[in-house]
Amino acid sequence: MGRWFNYFIIKILKNLFAALFALLLPVLASAQFSISGKVTNQAGDGLPGATISLTGSSLSAITNSDGIYQLKGLQPETYVLKASYVGYSTITKTVTIRNDKTVNFLLQAATFTTEEVSVNATRASKNSPTAYTNLSKKDLEKNNFGQDLPYLLDQTPSVVVSSDGGTGIGYTGIRIRGSDATRVNVTINGIPYNDSESQGSYFVDLPDIASTINNIQVQRGVGTSTNGAGAFGGSINIQTTTRRDTAYADISNSAGSYGTVKNTINLGTGLLGDHFSIDGRLSRIRSDGYIDRASSHLKSFFVSGAYYGKNSTLRANIFSGYERTYQAWNGIPDYIISDKSIPNHRRYNELGILPDGSYYPDQVDDYLQSHYQLLYDQKLSDKLAFSGALHYTKGKGYYEEFKADADVEDYGLTPVVIGGTAITNTDLARRRWLDNDFYGITYALKYTPDKTLNFTLGGAYNEYKGAHFGNIIYTKESAGIGPNYEYYRDDAKKNDFNTFVRGEYRSDNVLVYADMQYRHVYYSFLGYDRNLNNVQQNSSLNFFNPKVGITYELNERNNIYASFAVGNHEPNRDDYTNSTPQSRPKAENLKDFEAGYRTSGSVFRGGINLFYMLYKNQLILTGQLNDVGSQIRQNVKDSYRAGIEFDGALKISRSLLWAANATLSTNKIKNYRQFLINYDDNSVVEQDFDKTNIAYSPSFIASSTVSYSPIKGGEIAFISKYVGKQYLDNTSNTNPTEYPVVGNSSFIVNRQLDAYFVNNIRMRYDFSIKGIKKIGLGLLINNIFSQEYEANGASYPDIEGGQVVNYNYYFPQATRNFLASVTLSF
Repeated sequence: MGRWFNYFIIKILKNLFAALFALLLPVLASAQFSISGKVTNQAGDGLPGATISLTGSSLSAITNSDGIYQLKGLQPETYVLKASYVGYSTITKTVTIRNDKTVNFLLQAATFTTEEVSVNATRASKNSPTAYTNLSKKDLEKNNFGQDLPYLLDQTPSVVVSSDGGTGIGYTGIRIRGSDATRVNVTINGIPYNDSESQGSYFVDLPDIASTINNIQVQRGVGTSTNGAGAFGGSINIQTTTRRDTAYADISNSAGSYGTVKNTINLGTGLLGDHFSIDGRLSRIRSDGYIDRASSHLKSFFVSGAYYGKNSTLRANIFSGYERTYQAWNGIPDYIISDKSIPNHRRYNELGILPDGSYYPDQVDDYLQSHYQLLYDQKLSDKLAFSGALHYTKGKGYYEEFKADADVEDYGLTPVVIGGTAITNTDLARRRWLDNDFYGITYALKYTPDKTLNFTLGGAYNEYKGAHFGNIIYTKESAGIGPNYEYYRDDAKKNDFNTFVRGEYRSDNVLVYADMQYRHVYYSFLGYDRNLNNVQQNSSLNFFNPKVGITYELNERNNIYASFAVGNHEPNRDDYTNSTPQSRPKAENLKDFEAGYRTSGSVFRGGINLFYMLYKNQLILTGQLNDVGSQIRQNVKDSYRAGIEFDGALKISRSLLWAANATLSTNKIKNYRQFLINYDDNSVVEQDFDKTNIAYSPSFIASSTVSYSPIKGGEIAFISKYVGKQYLDNTSNTNPTEYPVVGNSSFIVNRQLDAYFVNNIRMRYDFSIKGIKKIGLGLLINNIFSQEYEANGASYPDIEGGQVVNYNYYFPQATRNFLASVTLSF
């Protein structure tokens, strides 16, 4: 039944798509052919981002992550093809075509040095014994309608994404193998992006970064990343714009549901005088959000200039992002979501409610973040190459919020007496600021004595300075303060040093890999001492992170691999500031075992990966209060994740492709203790579990993309995502609560996120006319069956009246919605 249903759906979509574009473009060229092939280096590795161009024509193509290219719409005649890639000699081939033809290129290292050295220091290579997925610029462009970067990675294995506003614009989150953003290492051109203190990655501060990305590698597990915080669930390694030989200009505009608008301009000079290039981007994104008042106003720019010498490359990047988003990060209470008598109950946002029932207009997060990168690559000899980078990131902003009937003593104030009445409480508005600087240096020295052996010596030193302070900007009644009264300040500093050495040995069919990293972290912060005085103190940590692995090539298309890696991860800011040295949690330790099989053929490519991630002292919320009265994360001694990942792509026919992945896993904590506050007598009640599930860790995740190209330049894709049930805490939902609700008899609240299955349709059509290199039309229909679901949430259980009470908050995602785009390329 399902097979015939899918057949008819594809058949109907095919006819609709062909009819639509037949109306738009009644004249289609006839007798047109294509040239395709692969660009490789001397080792046989595909070269992503290589340029294939036709001499005397504006037509060109960029190779994907596997080094594959395709030139379409060619008339039967003779062409001169030119293949170029930074760090390799440019070669040409003369080709006469009478039908579709395959032309491969083997490039020899020469002339220019590559911009890839610093990036490769944090990446897995083609046959590395690591689980990874590569995404090219073309892969990202297909889905880039304005949503944040996590949503463009949603179809990669073991990934779950969510959005506070429900649309994928504004504050978004990503988990890899159940690990949140604080445990996912993110680098941009080899430079750490994770916040030094919270260790999260806030992609809202990089609006439309996808329009500047050349390629991404998403690793799962500890992986190969060596810069920044340790990877405990995965890594996202981003490479921004690289060399393009010809000048270009792209204008892209998107619009859609919930007032969403995206405007982007990309410009580039191409290679000037055989040595220089300049690239730039300007973007603006606005959205009202699916959740009430979850609006986003985002702006960004990117400028890059490069010099290419005979043996060196120097690139300077400056990019900046500004975001102003109305706060929706508290989610929606379960009793509101379940009460259909409340208008708009699934979208109700209670943040910023004023006493008169209106809303505070400036309940916003307002932040500007600017990045400066200077990247240098030098070919010292045929066997030795160096790369280094200087970087500086400046961030400054605040979140503003209204607080009704606030106790003035909580803000360090003595109540004033007015007219004989002491003003102990008042309505006020406050801003909580973060003013931070992050700067440092990274380097990598790669030595390749012969084709069978290479070594990399690298490392980084980074410093972070963060000023945390709060201002009261308004009070309803005079509380005896002046304008912008500062009620707290906390200055923090963090130094992060690491050095590593990596080696790879290749024989005829075996690759052996080893990596050893030493990392030192120093953190100074304002926190409680043993006498509960808030004083400046510090902590120093030393980590050793070894990695080893082996890959065996069965033949040119098939290999098996196995690896073992150790990762260590320091506590975050809240763990330090809300504890004393006696109650402070320990660093986390992870031992990651991976093994798998990969195959790559003309009809099918894919792989199977087995993983076992053994944690020691993993940090989680248990509900227990520490010696300063804060509910912070505590170490659990033993926990693990074990599972199997599958990903593959099947070329069913010349025009039909099916790509899919799935993860089946078990995620457990041994001998877990949950603590609940009993508000009846202010005691703490302990619950013990022999083995329980780790929160936010679905046991089954699956993705599917069926892509059909009925006409040249056109594509219809049916995209599906299934995420299994998740728990909001680590008790495996053993204490449901029954609540009475107006308009309903009652509903049961469990500490869980229900499984969901969401389907999207993406349609794209690219064509050209005289004077315009490419016109791209796109349509993305999200959640076509309009399923109501929640992708994230939180639970705060306690005991009241002798019963366990769950206070759950969820983040509902948008029902059926659309985004449409038009792109003009010159």
